[in-house]
Amino acid sequence: MPQLDTSTWFITIVSMIMTLFITFQLKISKYLYPSNPEPKSTITLKQSNPWEKKWTKIYSPLSLPQQ
Repeated sequence: MPQLDTSTWFITIVSMIMTLFITFQLKISKYLYPSNPEPKSTITLKQSNPWEKKWTKIYSPLSLPQQ
């Protein structure tokens, strides 16, 4: 049974790791990140509903005149 030649394994593994590292660095460097991110404003504009413009009175059954 022949002996497995492992003399080239080290250079193969090192070159593969370097190639992966360079590939990922190039992929990541293509993204454009904002230089100074600003926080989003959490102030919401109040929407006026049509029923908020009118004054309405809610009659409770106890306040109605007796029949």
